[in-house]
Amino acid sequence: MYKVKQFIYYAMILFLGFTLVSCRGLSSGGEADGGGPMRVIFDTDIGGDYDDVGALGMLHALADRGEVKILATVASNKSPLVVPSIEVINTYFGRGDLPIGAPKTGGVSHDSGELRWPHYLAEHYPHTYQSTSEAPDAVAVYRKILARQPDSSVTIITVGFLTNMKNLLMSEPDGISPMGGAELVARKVQYWVAMAGAFPEGKEYNVHVDAASSSYAIEHWPTPIVFSGFEIGDEVLTGLRLIKDGPEDSPIRMTYALSIPQRAYDRNGRRSWDQTAVLVAIRGLDPYYSWRTGWFVTRPDGSNGWRDDPDGKHRYLVRKMDPKEVTYEIETLMMHQRQ
Repeated sequence: MYKVKQFIYYAMILFLGFTLVSCRGLSSGGEADGGGPMRVIFDTDIGGDYDDVGALGMLHALADRGEVKILATVASNKSPLVVPSIEVINTYFGRGDLPIGAPKTGGVSHDSGELRWPHYLAEHYPHTYQSTSEAPDAVAVYRKILARQPDSSVTIITVGFLTNMKNLLMSEPDGISPMGGAELVARKVQYWVAMAGAFPEGKEYNVHVDAASSSYAIEHWPTPIVFSGFEIGDEVLTGLRLIKDGPEDSPIRMTYALSIPQRAYDRNGRRSWDQTAVLVAIRGLDPYYSWRTGWFVTRPDGSNGWRDDPDGKHRYLVRKMDPKEVTYEIETLMMHQRQ
């Protein structure tokens, strides 16, 4: 009988989730159920690439415009300067008190290689964390934040590895909440927007680098998931206008100014995989993209396929607006002057 009741509960949550996404969420954007700015937890592998920097800068710009309330900024990358980089950006935009977490169980460590922009940020901007290892457990941060939110009110945006998503789903009831992770997500999360995968099939870094976590998280996530695939951000090139006209003291501008000249293939701008996920999660689907509905198909090697299904709970973005127009809107947000 308990299993029957549990099945009915999750079925109701899933139905409500589709209704929210179709009627209010990504179609309209910019507002949480019940009014007020959208509530967001941002999960990033910032450090391995610098489009994460642009995405976090965008998120703060949208928060300053009243379109989003940032609940937490969580690291999915265990590299030492990931959390300091997040804190630098949060502090620059006047939100240095935002909760930050990092993986404590499993996870991947990936740094910026020869670009070394995290070292520059750590040396030239204020922050308190000296290493990612000093941050609290990401799962504990998620559970504390989610437990305090209204039901079906939180958007999770991931632009990195899916380690935290798997660990959150597998978390057990504790002093924070009597609900296990899957039940807590089903109760509190409106939808998950992920920069993950390549469509209709491919092998994308965020998914395959921790393939086991990716597979578990995507297959067991109880609310709708929207994927901004590799092919979407690959054609949106940002950074040149930011370097030329952006605020001189901005860590967003500084990161791009340091990094773009070091790689010949970035001479026309850096691909903006992570920014497209933020744009759609907050501003909504229209006028930027359409989508296809179905199921993300995970594979053991970290590659993915896709199965169309009008009743599926997964969606992936399909190009609609000219990428140059999307580029301009994203880069304008990246150039935001702190208040």
